[in-house]
Amino acid sequence: MKRFTKILASAAAVVALFFSTNVNAQTPNFGIGANVGVPTNNDFHNLSLGVDARIQFNVVKQLSVPVTVGYTHMIAKDNAFAQGAEVKDYAFIPAKAGLKYFFSPTGSGLYALGEVGAAFGVSERSKTAFLYSPAIGYSWSSGLDLGVKYESISKAVKYTDDNMGHVAIRVAYGFKL
Repeated sequence: MKRFTKILASAAAVVALFFSTNVNAQTPNFGIGANVGVPTNNDFHNLSLGVDARIQFNVVKQLSVPVTVGYTHMIAKDNAFAQGAEVKDYAFIPAKAGLKYFFSPTGSGLYALGEVGAAFGVSERSKTAFLYSPAIGYSWSSGLDLGVKYESISKAVKYTDDNMGHVAIRVAYGFKL
C-alpha cells in the first residue's frame, strides 16, 4: 500500500503543478454516468452495475484531465464458493484520475481515456486495491457520451489472489461548469 500511496501522491502533484502553470486552462466539464458490464478473469461474479461522477479539467480542446468517483457493484453467481465460503456480491468505490485525448481538434468525437486510482472495497471480505482503467468512446457536442471501458482491480477481495476486472459500457451526460 505504501507504493500505491507514493504513486498516487506523485500523480496528484504532477496534476497540481500542471494546473498551477497553465493559467489559460478552459472551463471544466462535469458529467454523470451509468455503466453495465461483464466481470472478467474470475469465476465468482456475472454482472457489474455502476454509477459515477466525473469532473474533467480541459487543458486544451483535445486533452483533458478527468477525475472520477463512483460506485460499482458486481453481482455474485449463484452457488459460487471460494475458500469454503459462499461468495457474496463485491462492491467498491472507484476514485481515479487520468488523461483523456480527443482525436478531433474540436474537443468532441472519438476519444481515448486512461485512468489510475484506487478501488475502496465496501463489501464483506473486500479491501482497498490499485485500479487502472483504459477506455475508448465517443462524445457528442450535445453532452452525450458513450464509451467502453475495462477496469482492473488488483487483488481486491480476500478470497482470491487473482485480479478482478470488468468490461463495461458507460453512458453519460456532461456539461460545462
